[in-house]
Amino acid sequence: MADDVQQEPACVTENEKPEDVFVNGDSGAKPEDLDIESTNELTVPKPSLPRRSSLMNKDGHSKRTPRKKTVSFSSMPTERKIATAQDCLAYMQNGSELIKVRSNSRQYHRFFSLSNDMTEIRWQPTNKKPHKAKIGVASVKEVRQGKTTDALRNKEIAGIYPDECAFSIIFGEEFESMDLIANTADEANIWVTGLTCLINANSKSSTAPNAIEEMQRMRDSWLLDIFTNADPENSGLIADSEVVKLFKRINDTITTSVISQKIKELQIKRGDGLRNRLNSDEFVALFKEISTRPEIYFLLVRYASNADHLCTDDLLLFLEAEQGMQRVTKERCMEIISRFEPTKEGREKGHLGIDGFTAYLLSEECDIFDEEHKEVCQDMTQSFTHYFISTSHNTYLLEDQLKGPSSVDGYISALKKGCRCLELDCWDGPNDEPIIYHGHTLTSKISFQAVIEAINEHAFSKSEYPLVLCIENHCSMKQQQIMAQQLKTILGDKLDMTTVVENMTEFPSPEFFKGKIMIKGKKLTGKQESGEGYVTDEDEGAETEKKKNNKREGSMKKHKLAKELSELVNFFVSKRFESFQISVQQQNLWEMCSYSESQALKLAMSCPEEFVNHNKRFLSRVYPNGMRVDSSNYNPQDLWNCGCQMVALNFQTAGLMMDLYNGWFRKNGGCGFVLKPSIMREEIAYFSASTREVIPGVSPQILHIKIISGQNFPKPKGSAAKGDVTDPYINIEVFGIPADCAEERTRTIAHNGYNPIFDESFEFQINLPELALIRFAVLDDEYIGDEFIGQYTIPFECMQTGYRHIRLLSNTGSIILNCTLFVHIAITNKRGGGKAYKRGMSVKKTKRSRDYTSMKNIGVKAIDETFKAAVQPLRDGTDLRDDVQISLAAFKETCGLAPIANIKQCIRLLATRIANTGEQSSLTYVMKGEYPCLEAQGNLPDILRKALMSFEDLISDCKNVIQNADTVYEKLLQCQKAGLEWHEDLETVCQQAGLRTKKLTKVSDSNSAT
Repeated sequence: MADDVQQEPACVTENEKPEDVFVNGDSGAKPEDLDIESTNELTVPKPSLPRRSSLMNKDGHSKRTPRKKTVSFSSMPTERKIATAQDCLAYMQNGSELIKVRSNSRQYHRFFSLSNDMTEIRWQPTNKKPHKAKIGVASVKEVRQGKTTDALRNKEIAGIYPDECAFSIIFGEEFESMDLIANTADEANIWVTGLTCLINANSKSSTAPNAIEEMQRMRDSWLLDIFTNADPENSGLIADSEVVKLFKRINDTITTSVISQKIKELQIKRGDGLRNRLNSDEFVALFKEISTRPEIYFLLVRYASNADHLCTDDLLLFLEAEQGMQRVTKERCMEIISRFEPTKEGREKGHLGIDGFTAYLLSEECDIFDEEHKEVCQDMTQSFTHYFISTSHNTYLLEDQLKGPSSVDGYISALKKGCRCLELDCWDGPNDEPIIYHGHTLTSKISFQAVIEAINEHAFSKSEYPLVLCIENHCSMKQQQIMAQQLKTILGDKLDMTTVVENMTEFPSPEFFKGKIMIKGKKLTGKQESGEGYVTDEDEGAETEKKKNNKREGSMKKHKLAKELSELVNFFVSKRFESFQISVQQQNLWEMCSYSESQALKLAMSCPEEFVNHNKRFLSRVYPNGMRVDSSNYNPQDLWNCGCQMVALNFQTAGLMMDLYNGWFRKNGGCGFVLKPSIMREEIAYFSASTREVIPGVSPQILHIKIISGQNFPKPKGSAAKGDVTDPYINIEVFGIPADCAEERTRTIAHNGYNPIFDESFEFQINLPELALIRFAVLDDEYIGDEFIGQYTIPFECMQTGYRHIRLLSNTGSIILNCTLFVHIAITNKRGGGKAYKRGMSVKKTKRSRDYTSMKNIGVKAIDETFKAAVQPLRDGTDLRDDVQISLAAFKETCGLAPIANIKQCIRLLATRIANTGEQSSLTYVMKGEYPCLEAQGNLPDILRKALMSFEDLISDCKNVIQNADTVYEKLLQCQKAGLEWHEDLETVCQQAGLRTKKLTKVSDSNSAT
């Protein structure tokens, strides 16, 4: 590892020592200074030199850990975990080596510590006199976490160190900044939390140490009451077994094994012969150590106004600023406190302590999945073709399709998952009873009647929207008639018998067919007086048979179809696909094509635009290749990107593909129907599934994910290793259109599956949010074989921002008890400098550098002139939008916050800073007419006046948008109407202009794009 550090001399001044200063991350570090160990739990270690190998790279750029297996040299944590403010302060008093960053980008290794009386922060070595190398705690205005100052945003610094390791101490009347880089995110959190507690304590009349002690009183009293109630004989001791029960009752997320292990460690350390019993002090201290999650404690302290708990005002601010909740009332805050705060005193006073705050963050209310999508929330009145539909393949199978068992349970399971399209492979059975199985294989057989009875009972248990039964018919005439009779008799009124309107212009909606069961299959044409007729066989079974017999592409076998069965098929008539052009000319809206996986992917690759347009009008069903004898699955995303509605998968086969499928159809209340993006529905819209560019009319989003910690990760299933030790890491994947697909991973945390701390941030650009899926997978780096521990897949649009817990699922989709991932989610618009800090650039843009939407010339002068009128309104709209976004980014930067921050956080910080100026100053939020204004009273430092001016600029640009947006919109609307007038006669006009074949196709696409 020492080879990774360049031995370059740094530029030094006359009084500086070369070993104390380095520039741009280069240092003369010696091999003996490097430490390859990394802690896997937040502990209070002895002071040590920074592990410089983790702080710098020889090329000056941050690097992501590759996705390959890694080897960890970490040892088990043996020292006490951070659980209270006192632990943070003790660490700070012991001191640690930090990197001090100057405004000129110079970086110095300095040893920082907190004085014993907690009144000063000191550092050494220094060229200053000792009495000057210190900052009084009383002069500290605030502590900022991350790269929030000009020195830390400098392009020579920004790319070297992680954001999580940076923090700044703002002090003095002029708000001077001491910018520091910690060795790890844990160390930075300790300093930020400890200093924040001291600032809050100094605001009280008592001394800081006493105030810090007072912070723990409410929690200590509660725990002592629990201990006393468990010791009716007042012996001052309770048995270990009782301790385990009490801890589990108070906090059911703690595992019994962890409690028992900690008790053993405590008793070994104590060594006084009092085995199997704990006194009250040990009980309180042990619960705090086990139950307190440092990352949540750090978060609580950031929002606690002056204590170790959140009052209703603090909680309200947290909910609105961090969790994105709107119009939160104090009554709502009291409701949360009453529900989650375990102490009686806290509930009475409206205080939410660390245990209540942790319980709240673990509750359903802070789940990452948006509650709105737990119910049907999309428009269900659009054409059936405008939805993705949950579709099962070989629904009857429980395993592979060669010799696996068939069961009615397969249908029941699929329906309970919200599946809206089931497959029935029907064959002649004994005693004139049709059966269902995978023909010509060793799979077991089940009764057709039993399947229909199960479907009738469970069809609408999960979703009230229509259910489609795909009948793959291989039966004789007699048994077809029996099938038809059983369908009508068993399903009764649920069976849809709606007659197709021959001249209909749009497929009816799911809302129209609500509560109905519909049949997909072949249908006789014309009047059949004999009660039967011949139809071509072109569905999945025929495709397999054709390959088996090596038949020509155009050769299709015909078979007899009973009139009784044909009459049940109305809106889902199977039709053979020939070409997109023939479909446009000859296919009826109620006819649909089925494609094998290979055929569909070939079309998706060769003509993605045509495939999307085809699926705007007609239904498409895609099924797995027949060669997938193990019932494996293909990636459904590839076909969703083309607008295919019924992408059928083998529901019985768990794995990545079913994770994506189940995650996708959790959208819209899990009803089995998900509305397509508008660009895939609108007739005059251009979209290619293979695009790698920004999509016209769709604003790209930046997804910021911070993986903070994990809880209770089990060993991978099938692991032969003894014990529960894992080496977890998190893999994040984005699925969507090709431009959005991405993958990142965290570092590995060695030997800690119980409470690993990751503290790593990632950023993804999402160009088509409506089609994107995010998958979090927890894997074991040590395990040989299947390293899977748990996963969670969620549609981008269903993600809630803020601090969220993810409840991990097993490979079968069931929830793993108490197994969670703690994350922070933020979503920002791409425009406005979302990545500017990482590049070390200003967020400001000139008009010359902006990206304006342009119009394509299609080669027909009259049409081109029509659309030219839209160029200037488009530029005006872009300027209006960008001015606001740039002003907002500048306001955040002036306030010292990251791009992912929101306005509420900015105003909150400004109010706090003005209150801490030491002058008789205050900040008032007022309305001047229809627009907000921040009015400050008192003598303010320049830095605060600059922030207020930045807010005024933001409001001015917002006002400009409000006053001019309607005018711009009206101009664009007029241009659109004029352009649409060309749409009907476009082909004729182009042909008259001399355009043919390929040029004509490009003109049509260009016209749709505009």
